[in-house]
Amino acid sequence: MGGKPDIIRAIVLIFAVGLVITGFTSLQASEDRSAATVMKGAVSASSAQTLKTSLTR
Repeated sequence: MGGKPDIIRAIVLIFAVGLVITGFTSLQASEDRSAATVMKGAVSASSAQTLKTSLTR
């Protein structure tokens, strides 16, 4: 019966490590998504500016 608290402690530790890894992964994914949105907006604005310039000529 002396081994049961160690097993429970190990399971809780593995769960906590999994939560930390999941948190870091989701933060990284949200940063990548926001950077992609900014780049997409820059490309769209550039395309719109090019179209506007070619129409006014």
